[in-house]
Amino acid sequence: MTLHGLYAITDTPLLAGGKLLPYAEAALRGGARLLQYRDKSGDDARRFDEAQALAELCQQHGAMLIINDDLELAARLGVGLHLGQGDGSLAAARARLGGDCVLGGTCHAQLELAERAVAEGASYIAFGRFFNSNTKPGAPAATVELLDQARARFDRPIVAIGGVSLDTAPGLIARGASMVAVIHALFAADSASEVEDRARAFAALFD
Repeated sequence: MTLHGLYAITDTPLLAGGKLLPYAEAALRGGARLLQYRDKSGDDARRFDEAQALAELCQQHGAMLIINDDLELAARLGVGLHLGQGDGSLAAARARLGGDCVLGGTCHAQLELAERAVAEGASYIAFGRFFNSNTKPGAPAATVELLDQARARFDRPIVAIGGVSLDTAPGLIARGASMVAVIHALFAADSASEVEDRARAFAALFD
């Protein structure tokens, strides 16, 4: 599957109260190509059940599930994995999950980290934060010039993350982002139908 388009990332507080599955399905209906399950809690049983349900939804909609920072869960479900800096070795994850698995790595705003990720077998490299972000507050670190440099230097799809909105995504795509990763601008919505509309709008930027 081509790594291109809207990359939706779940957020536990944002999708509490039974919103996770209906909102995730709405994002997939709207055209999200990748869906990352990001849950930092220690409730392994619930996380397995939720991830399994999301994997089924992704299969139904021709999309791909990526698990954030849990190699064991990704291996159990046979789905993709995303690792942040300090979340473990991409090389070890690649060895465990096999060559076909989609494996992503957080590279912040550093080309050196991207170089290491590519060498260790990353399928895509993720840069950010590009704008102020609710999930990871603080000053933005990544620039569009970084995207230019990454596109010239690496043969991997590039993900842009961090406060991405419908207004800011086109500029990132124009400078070489293969995917935009979105949390709040997609899921901070009053209804599943609103999530679907937003996903459609993001997906249309890649047409």
